[in-house]
Amino acid sequence: MGSDEKAKVIFQPSGRRGEVEKGISIIEASRRLGVDIEALCGEKKVCGKCKVRLEQGRFEKYGIESSLEHASPWQEEEDKFITAAEKEQGFRLGCVAQVQGDLLVFVPEESRAGKQVVSKAARDIPINWNPAVKLYTVQMTPPTFEDPLGDFERMTQALEKEHGLSGLDIDWFTLRQLPGAIREGQWQVTVAVWNDREIIKVWPGQVEDYYGLGIDVGTTTVAAYFCNMRTMEVLDTVSMMNPQCKYGEDVMARITYHMQNPGGLERMSADIIDGLNQLVEQACQRTYPPLVKQKDADGKVVKDENGQPVMVEAPEEGKTYLRLQPEDVMDLTIGCNTAMHHILLQLDPSYVGLAPFPPVVHRSLDIKARDLGLRINKSSYVFVLPNEAGFVGADNVCVLVAERPDQGEEMQLIIDIGTNGELVLGNREKLISSSCATGPALEGAQLSCGMRAAPGAIERIKIDPETHEVDYKVIGRDAWKSYSQPKEMQTKGICGSGILDVLAELYRAGVILKSGRFNPKQKSERFRKNPDNPRQKEFVIAWAEETSIDKDVVITQKDIRQIQLGKGALYTGCKLMMRRMGIEKVDVIKIAGAFGTHVDKEKALIMGLFPDCDLEQVSSVGNAAGDGARIVLLDREQRDVANWIARNVEYIELTVEEDFERQFMESMQIPHMTDDFPHLRGVVPDEVLDQ
Repeated sequence: MGSDEKAKVIFQPSGRRGEVEKGISIIEASRRLGVDIEALCGEKKVCGKCKVRLEQGRFEKYGIESSLEHASPWQEEEDKFITAAEKEQGFRLGCVAQVQGDLLVFVPEESRAGKQVVSKAARDIPINWNPAVKLYTVQMTPPTFEDPLGDFERMTQALEKEHGLSGLDIDWFTLRQLPGAIREGQWQVTVAVWNDREIIKVWPGQVEDYYGLGIDVGTTTVAAYFCNMRTMEVLDTVSMMNPQCKYGEDVMARITYHMQNPGGLERMSADIIDGLNQLVEQACQRTYPPLVKQKDADGKVVKDENGQPVMVEAPEEGKTYLRLQPEDVMDLTIGCNTAMHHILLQLDPSYVGLAPFPPVVHRSLDIKARDLGLRINKSSYVFVLPNEAGFVGADNVCVLVAERPDQGEEMQLIIDIGTNGELVLGNREKLISSSCATGPALEGAQLSCGMRAAPGAIERIKIDPETHEVDYKVIGRDAWKSYSQPKEMQTKGICGSGILDVLAELYRAGVILKSGRFNPKQKSERFRKNPDNPRQKEFVIAWAEETSIDKDVVITQKDIRQIQLGKGALYTGCKLMMRRMGIEKVDVIKIAGAFGTHVDKEKALIMGLFPDCDLEQVSSVGNAAGDGARIVLLDREQRDVANWIARNVEYIELTVEEDFERQFMESMQIPHMTDDFPHLRGVVPDEVLDQ
């Protein structure tokens, strides 16, 4: 089939891409490329669950022009599920719209069948209770002809008398609620006061519990920690893929999108604001009983006038539900890298991408939620954490607030692995930070069979050194392949933790050489030339019969190079920072980010993700950036600490080091071209280690 009979389709936020025949439906294209889109009605065009958005414009990152005209004409069945406004934005039903040209397809959260597994659970860490927003209850005396003082002045007098709060101001949205709340509460009210300065909410009577969110906006994923501000309990963790992924997987691609597309900055900002509102909504929805289909006396499902099942609440016995609304959220803190920060706030990120990479602002910001378009309590503020430098942002400040390496004697190396790798090295004497472009390969993007962490993704891999047989485990299934029937695996691709495993296992088993090239002497039937491109060598991880995509899951020579680039960037960063500090070894290594939860320390050392060390000194600190956002939500003094850290960590630009390129080339090798790894003796065969 000629290339003019095929079209390039890219699905975001999964990052899966490939060429498909023109004329097939978007749902069929998604299947062939290993993307799961909901199709509850079996593509009979009656459920509307496969709603997707076709993006418009030139996407340099992918080398395609995507357009609504590149799909088949609109069908009347779509009118039932897609509003006129949504149609304008490019929404279509995946079962109806056919591919007729190159397309960038964004699959909204609710249309994804294989929901991404985001490891962003909150750690149990000590936090001092001192939030920026606090509640105070006061009892007032009603006005009389002798004392006709205004409601606001009457309330502030009582607050000063009972709680010592003076000079308080009030947001005008809250002022509008005031007379009704006072009288409903029979002259007793509870007020939420922000930073001892401004009243941002008034309730009638006595209220004790109130709520807030600490949010970590990553390049790839966004995680929000929903907290009871009084008890500091984390009620829930909600997360989603960053909806900006469609503009490019890394920050430079998004900066480029802004520079090349008029209105691009506003579009990207609107997407993340919409995503944050969805997370707030989701967190609140989970405080209600689950919904189930209503059934009549005969056990049949009751349907509405559109033929859709009627949903009713099914509360668990003995369980109390808070039934919260977004306007019950009183405070919000956000940490993100510098580019995400600028895009969120619609600050021009162009200069962050140009040497010497200055951000528009370093310090933290307090912004009214309504000014950002965030639908929480109208008078509330959002605390946006400060930036360190152009490529080390507030997310890294959050990590340092959570870990506080500046308070100890130990020389700590903190590695936050993501699309953009961030490194911090130091102790109470000095802290230095840097960033390295690990790229999206370590997270599964840009690899032939890479994918996000979702059901069906290979998350752990073992390769037998003698037979080169592969055993693996997929997300959503407890049993490894060796304990399963091939068809039971339903494999779709390889996610981040599996990608870290695969390089170490290929090297340890002798399938690839130290240089990353496939070992030409191997006799494994899994090693072969790519059927479609004989010049490309590959190694089969899972045979087609073990997959749900009806084709082999492989690692190609090109994939291995991509992984080497990512791991080489991290190792180079570690080594150059240690040299800058004048040290040969570190006392402690902490791995942060969602990767930190899943990384196998031994395999990370085998592949050379960081310099040789005793594995006892390597630990995972989970999503420390999210922990930092939660700490500043619940302890306002840590907001000052965050500003201090942002200005006192010395940022070093690695790429200007005169021998950077040589160091990087050496770090690409496994585990390294010349550095010794005594801790790998006995873990990796000597003949492999001594190549």
